[in-house]
Amino acid sequence: MVLPFINGSRRGRHLVVAALLVFTVFWLGYQTPLSTNRDDDLFDLHKDPPKSPTAHHDSDSPKPDNSHEQPTPPTSTNQAADNDIVSPDFEPPVVVVVSSATPTPTPTPIPAPFPTPTPGAKCVGFEALQQARPGPPSEGRRQFPYVRPPPECRTFSLPSMEALIKRMKDVIRDPDLFRLFENSYPNTLDTMVKWRGFAKNKNETSGEETATDEELAYIITGDIDAMWLRDSASQVYSYLPLLEASKEPDSLASLWRGLINSHSRYIIISPYCHSFQPPPESGISPTHNWAFHQNKPKPPYNPHLVFDCKWELDSVASFLQVSAAYHTRTGDLDFFGKYSWVDAVQAAVDASAAMRVGTYDKEGRVLPSAWAFTGWTNRGSETLTNNGLGNPVRENGMVRSAFRPSDDACIFQLLTPSNMMFAAYLEQASVIMQGLAEGDANPKAANLTVEMRKLAKTIRLGVALDAVVSHRDFGDIFAYEVDGYGGANLMDDANVPSLLAMPLWNYTAPAKPGSRMVQSWLTPRSNVTMARGNSTVARSNSTALEAKTTTADGDVETQHDYAKIYQNTRKFVLSMANPYYAKGPVLSAVGGPHLGPGKGWPMAAIVAALTAFEDLAGFSSLTERDAAVAEQLGAVLNSTDGMGVVHEAVDAWNEGDWSRSWFGWANGLFGELIVRIAEDEKVRGVEGTEESLLGRSWQD
Repeated sequence: MVLPFINGSRRGRHLVVAALLVFTVFWLGYQTPLSTNRDDDLFDLHKDPPKSPTAHHDSDSPKPDNSHEQPTPPTSTNQAADNDIVSPDFEPPVVVVVSSATPTPTPTPIPAPFPTPTPGAKCVGFEALQQARPGPPSEGRRQFPYVRPPPECRTFSLPSMEALIKRMKDVIRDPDLFRLFENSYPNTLDTMVKWRGFAKNKNETSGEETATDEELAYIITGDIDAMWLRDSASQVYSYLPLLEASKEPDSLASLWRGLINSHSRYIIISPYCHSFQPPPESGISPTHNWAFHQNKPKPPYNPHLVFDCKWELDSVASFLQVSAAYHTRTGDLDFFGKYSWVDAVQAAVDASAAMRVGTYDKEGRVLPSAWAFTGWTNRGSETLTNNGLGNPVRENGMVRSAFRPSDDACIFQLLTPSNMMFAAYLEQASVIMQGLAEGDANPKAANLTVEMRKLAKTIRLGVALDAVVSHRDFGDIFAYEVDGYGGANLMDDANVPSLLAMPLWNYTAPAKPGSRMVQSWLTPRSNVTMARGNSTVARSNSTALEAKTTTADGDVETQHDYAKIYQNTRKFVLSMANPYYAKGPVLSAVGGPHLGPGKGWPMAAIVAALTAFEDLAGFSSLTERDAAVAEQLGAVLNSTDGMGVVHEAVDAWNEGDWSRSWFGWANGLFGELIVRIAEDEKVRGVEGTEESLLGRSWQD
């Protein structure tokens, strides 16, 4: 039929060409969805494509990760040009990133390799291990499998962890609860310390590389092979009870230093980014992020070094958090002056300070933003409105955060919990900076100490002015997000920092750096502050606690009773007045828009239990507090779908509908909760008894 037209008139040939073009356009339009997913599944831009399309799980079979199907996005040639990348299939970079340390690390002698176990041929990936469901199962009704890799296959060996697990065997009487603890707490050490090594310096003239003694660590999140600043910091932070000062290369202190050094490098490279590739020294190929060509952050980033780039204020706050904790626990001030930590803090302070600027100047002109982001997506939470600027913000001293800890876009960019966390750890880390200044360890340190404290003060002022709002049912509460104009988003999200988690970084008591400490009964020491206050034995009269920090306006903060406001906020967050509180027979816990309504996050249940130990939570008796902790502990225990590890999110009405079988952050946090309960019960003298949380049966 077509051939006569081809051999015929010019008009016939034109008609054929036009018909082919129309067909091609419609065919391409069908192949590349613009606003809908033909499988009716939302997709998550920071996750890899799923290994299986299964969205629900049978408790009698192995459980693959149920991440969402993802459509193929169009290629943006502008994005490729901006980032000097033409193809998404790239090779590992040959250029070694050099830390901008002051002074330069000593190039000799070349350090010996780390003694981290090297998995052999018989070692399998953690997800394959889960699918095998190795035994024996726990002796309780849930029959949780034992999913720790064999010792020779673990990625980091820590004797104190093994001693702790052995001790807890006699403390936790319920076999299912103990199995969940022994699977979960060491999960990051067992499976996610993907590489440890030393930084190299490169002579840009000769190209010669020189080994240094700067420790580095690459810690993945679990089923996503990349290093999030927030996640990796939180994963390691849960091991704070076991942290001791040590120069040994196989120590937890060495891993902690490697993490801080890697964070420092990453923040210097791209202070507005949140997720990074393995260090070039590791020899590990960068992970391809298929969303690279559909996202357009400004400034752009290099995908050889950065996995994904969203400005999340909690990322740099987490860097300061692990820094302050390491210093408080070990007293190792010299470490922070040796490499690039000071430069990284400067980069973080400069980047965040630049994001205090509002949308308009005093005359009404639109101001440029230091960072902007647009993305091609079918999810509103994956891009920013107003051509990448986000919704308008009025400057009030707080720092704008484009995205939340969940990696979802903010509605109002003055994100209260992230600002609170950042202010608290600016103050705590400034103690380190002050020590470096007093010791003349770095010429930047004195001025930077002042900058850190001033920035924290402006944040506190903004929170006091705009983030406390009146709720018709709960009284004064903290808003999750505000815009400085009076707009407020009343909700909470499961991901930390959250409003619920506020006591964990001691925002109301800035004079106590490093307060989130657990005194290890493995290595008792009287000079270490116990975890999150001292409420384990007797409660002090702190329910009327008010912040004492003086701000630029005098004492604006002291006009607020932050303890009462937090208690009101806690009641709001843990109720159905919070639009993202998922209530159901499986678990009742805070969720969030990342996985949608009705999906509770076990992480939020753990945070609710952890914060219950703080005076700020306002429980009137230990009995009331223990009942609240027991409710959250039971929710986590009953929401694993028989997997014996903590998931990301679980349908509140369907235990078999969950996401992420390999998620280090939540598992470490669960272990931290168990350690916190054990320490409390030891101090109270009820450890192992039937009236204790860890001594009772959880089989009902």
